[in-house]
Amino acid sequence: MTDITQNILYEDNHIIVILKEQNLACCPDESKDENLLDLVKEYVRVKYNKAGNVYIGLVHRLDRPTGGVMVFARTSKAAGRLSEQMKTGDFEKKYLAVLNGALDPAEGKMENWLKKNAVNNMVYLCPQGTDGAKFASLDYRTLAVLGKYSLAEIRLHTGRSHQIRVQTAGVGHPVFGDMRYGGENAQKGKLALWAYSLAFTHPVTKERMRFIAEPPEHSPWKEFEIGKLQILKPALS
Repeated sequence: MTDITQNILYEDNHIIVILKEQNLACCPDESKDENLLDLVKEYVRVKYNKAGNVYIGLVHRLDRPTGGVMVFARTSKAAGRLSEQMKTGDFEKKYLAVLNGALDPAEGKMENWLKKNAVNNMVYLCPQGTDGAKFASLDYRTLAVLGKYSLAEIRLHTGRSHQIRVQTAGVGHPVFGDMRYGGENAQKGKLALWAYSLAFTHPVTKERMRFIAEPPEHSPWKEFEIGKLQILKPALS
């Protein structure tokens, strides 16, 4: 079993904030592969010598190939309050993505309707009113352009499956390494999409909290010198 101790960014009696590695499922699925939810449960069981079932609430998700910051709830009350923040927009999720080409305009909003095909696990753009379609919204801004690639910061307003990947591919700028949605192959087979910033109000103390994690150091991230970006040290709003 994978040791997640070094990936924990913060923990108390109510929440655990952790860095999810790429290509690790965030929760159990049909593959029966190792997943972060079960790893967090085992971590809590061992560290705090818990008997029986350990409660860990899954508040939000990251696609398997996407890495970055996640928060899990240690109590049902914390889970409920964090879930409510997601509904009200107080739960802020920001990503970094390396895209093929550059978005035009360089800053803006994307709003689409998406539908998932459960058979092939693909998500598609579709017209409003399509049976089973879900509304998807995000804001983006281009941070840098290097040759035929660009670095974009993306803030999600909805949490749809494959949302960023499908919406950017829909305008002709798929995420680097996303073979599923039209991107080219990536070094080490990893998608250049990273949940770098997570902000929310603590469900009990009411303190505003923000957690930031830089993406991996391999290509294509390293070419953009992510560590020098001012966004990695934002002031709380």
